[in-house]
Amino acid sequence: MSTVTYTVPAISCGHCTRTIETEVGELQGVQSVKAAIDTKRVEITFDAPASEELIKALLAEINYPAEALLAL
Repeated sequence: MSTVTYTVPAISCGHCTRTIETEVGELQGVQSVKAAIDTKRVEITFDAPASEELIKALLAEINYPAEALLAL
């Protein structure tokens, strides 16, 4: 299991966090998604078949592109 945290500058409200959590949470292999308005960060825990590439592609597709991967 892997956990990644991305900076997503487009997060501005509760609707943004719900959209990200719902859409990314539906990817097969994703265990949890936590999006935060105050930090504009998204933390995602996943296993295969989900991957960082698939997650970043989905975030871009739903208009919440990940700007940076944060090392924890």
